[in-house]
Amino acid sequence: MSSHEKYDTHRKALALNLDHTIFGSFAEIGAGQEVARWFLRVGGASGTVAKSISAYDKEISDQLYGIGTRYVSKARLQAMLETEWAQLLGQLQASRGANTKFFSFVDTVSARNYSATNDCHGWVGLRFQRVPRGAPNEIILHANLRDLSNQSQQEAVGILGVNLIDAAFHALGTHEEFLANLCEDLGLQRVEIDCLECSGPVFEGWDRNEIHVSLVAGGYAEAVLFPADNQLVPSNELLYKRVLVLAPGGFDSMSQLHANLVRDTLAQMPKGELAETKGRLGLFCFSVTGERREGTKIRLREIMNHVKTLQKLTYGVMLLRSRELYKMSAYVNRYTKSRIHFAIGLTVLLRVLDDRYRELPGTLLEGIARLFMQNVRVSVYPMAAEEVRRRVDLAGLTGWRWKEKDGMIAADDLYPPEPLDHLYRYLLSSKFIIPEKPASAGSSLRIVRMG
Repeated sequence: MSSHEKYDTHRKALALNLDHTIFGSFAEIGAGQEVARWFLRVGGASGTVAKSISAYDKEISDQLYGIGTRYVSKARLQAMLETEWAQLLGQLQASRGANTKFFSFVDTVSARNYSATNDCHGWVGLRFQRVPRGAPNEIILHANLRDLSNQSQQEAVGILGVNLIDAAFHALGTHEEFLANLCEDLGLQRVEIDCLECSGPVFEGWDRNEIHVSLVAGGYAEAVLFPADNQLVPSNELLYKRVLVLAPGGFDSMSQLHANLVRDTLAQMPKGELAETKGRLGLFCFSVTGERREGTKIRLREIMNHVKTLQKLTYGVMLLRSRELYKMSAYVNRYTKSRIHFAIGLTVLLRVLDDRYRELPGTLLEGIARLFMQNVRVSVYPMAAEEVRRRVDLAGLTGWRWKEKDGMIAADDLYPPEPLDHLYRYLLSSKFIIPEKPASAGSSLRIVRMG
């Protein structure tokens, strides 16, 4: 497959079986031996499969790969890779090493249980050589399984594993080519890849942050995280049981003032909200959706520059496909049931109230309801009247009124046109929307743009 024409899963597995220079082992935990099964059933498996193992029992798994790690975790996956790779080379390097490109495929997966109460996700890894006796390369990824049944999730894991092995040997020209082949025949509704790491000589020149931006921009993940320390982790690890402050915006200009908004909102959280949680966390939220129409490479660089600049402001960044607040809170609610606080400038609030939500049958009312039904509070910080006026004019809004105090407009001084104003006053009086004062940023808040 020199040009790597589009193959379905069956043909990919068969082609790998028929390539006698590729040989390796499979170790799978949790969702059955779905990847090895493809190679065993398409024919010619003796050309590819050195060993297939499934260590379901915890004691056996501990004996093989060590104790002290969660069974569905990156640490367990890495232990599996080390063990399987060492065994493979120890047994076969002398006899086959001169003519064989070895690989070890491993996964540890939590597919949907009988009660449908578990987080359906998994870690998948591959260590491989691109040339006989070459230095090893490694791919480790985290996948969220979105199918509703155990059987469908197992099928998705099988396709993902075959795609990974095939792409590692045939589709590493660019990271865009690799991601497209990795997710072939798997839509975002089935599998999300929200964390991916590559290492080894074949990946020299690949930028891991650019890969993570591409996961969202290319439609392979709903969101990815860029923590402040730049230690990339999947969402289910960083967001789990957290009380969150999310600061979404366009961030056309950025300064410490944005971090002050997050910090002030975190400081105002009632202590009672933190009981039985994993603590507080503040994140900037930036969407790949926008009005710009530059080429893909330019757009990726632009997004990466935004992410890097925001990371310097103390807090991490959540990069999302969508910019609607109700979609952000729905995503976060997969991993925490604690209250979500949005910290926004007034121009973002204008966008929330002006959006027609045409993708929803209930339009604006449904969009607002979906946002606040998810245990959400929105803290809105004052903004310069000139900036609000610019946003209103740019959007072509009519009938909006406001009161200015020292050139600033607060949330409770904003008056949308009727009948929207009635809904807005209800959200204010019910404290779903909380007007904030420019406590720490002072009059310099005039220059802040978050929308």
